[in-house]
Amino acid sequence: MRITWFGHACFLIEGQGQRIVTDPFNDEVGYDIPQVEADIVTISHEHWDHNAVETIGGSPRVVRQPGQFEINGIKIEGTGSYHDRSQGRERGRNNIYVYTVEGMKVVHLGDLGHQLSEEQIKTIGSVDVLLIPVGGTFTIDADDAFQMVDLLKPQIVVPMHFKTPHLSFEIAPVEGFIQKYEQVVKKPYLELEAPVEVGEPRVIVLDYKR
Repeated sequence: MRITWFGHACFLIEGQGQRIVTDPFNDEVGYDIPQVEADIVTISHEHWDHNAVETIGGSPRVVRQPGQFEINGIKIEGTGSYHDRSQGRERGRNNIYVYTVEGMKVVHLGDLGHQLSEEQIKTIGSVDVLLIPVGGTFTIDADDAFQMVDLLKPQIVVPMHFKTPHLSFEIAPVEGFIQKYEQVVKKPYLELEAPVEVGEPRVIVLDYKR
């Protein structure tokens, strides 16, 4: 399995002959629009920086709601959550997606704005790769994300939704999160094979593709 980051909350997950794109953005976000075709696109919530399905090539199946899905052999489970700490009253709902690809579980938290309940943590279950927002303002911040990692206990942590030179609006940079860990690796993309066993959570900062 290979995971490539295009910036913000948009990733390309490749495995089992399928290409999954998460939370595609439009050109207002500041990053280059991904020039990629997909078989599956998932949308965590209906905001312009996360739901630009029209920018993705091919004829993908689009998942934008909670539930259990199996598409071309890829299992996807969507769990409902909120974009804020007020049960959605400020920014609405958010979907957390769990993808099972080549025997590995990748969890994309979307624009999660609160700590997860025990029931949500149980529903998500074991995690190989956690794609987690860390920039605050519109999502959980670095401190919340650190606590979330401790609760979910993933093998690998990939921060997302943080300030970079290309992002067009202000949220916190990734440094506030990664300074909490001794072991941080930077990579252009992430390649994995099952089983994923790295012991302590390893934080990997991906460079966005452009």
